[in-house]
Amino acid sequence: MSERPRPNALSWLWLTLGLIVADQLTKWWALTALQPAETPHPVIPGILNWTLTFNTGAAFSFLADSAGWQRWFFAALAVGISGVLATWLARTPRRDWRTALPLALIIAGALGNLIDRLHAAKVTDFIQVFLGSYPFPVFNVADCAISVGAAGLIVFSLFSATPKKA
Repeated sequence: MSERPRPNALSWLWLTLGLIVADQLTKWWALTALQPAETPHPVIPGILNWTLTFNTGAAFSFLADSAGWQRWFFAALAVGISGVLATWLARTPRRDWRTALPLALIIAGALGNLIDRLHAAKVTDFIQVFLGSYPFPVFNVADCAISVGAAGLIVFSLFSATPKKA
């Protein structure tokens, strides 16, 4: 008698797809509604602005001043990481949302920014948040998904571990 396969967490990729669509739609809006190097558009004065910028590097413009090879490096990295995380999702039980949700978010962010890199050789950023008087680097929906997903993986792994018996 064969055992029925347990449902895996690949169904969480629907969330990934939805976030990629949201990311691309918000970037399209930013590209059509905002002008680069223009005065920021305050949404919540002193806290949140719309500011169109482009990034050829990674987080915090890491390697942005390189000769162009970084486009393909970060594209390959996004594909590789997404593949590893999708494999992890395939091995995760569907009910394990503490693992599946962060993985789906990270994949969405990686692929959302990958689309920009492949299409325009740069990532479109437009969300500017202030921490007091300090402007945080401008980011996008994909960056939010990566950050929240990574934080979720860390938090859930720290606080959902079952204590080992002595």
